[in-house]
Amino acid sequence: MGVPQRRRSKARNRRRRAVVMKIESPKFHECPQCHELKMPHRACPSCGYYKDRQVVTNTEE
Repeated sequence: MGVPQRRRSKARNRRRRAVVMKIESPKFHECPQCHELKMPHRACPSCGYYKDRQVVTNTEE
């Protein structure tokens, strides 16, 4: 059975774990209808279009 030769320091462990815990910021794309930024694969919050058709009717207008 394998036994570690030396103890891993806390700093080494935390540095290794920090790489895994990095979270990417969400990427935004331009809406083809109104040219505002929106999250990919979601309906546009400003115009309500998704894949060239209106799926959400906005009550703000």
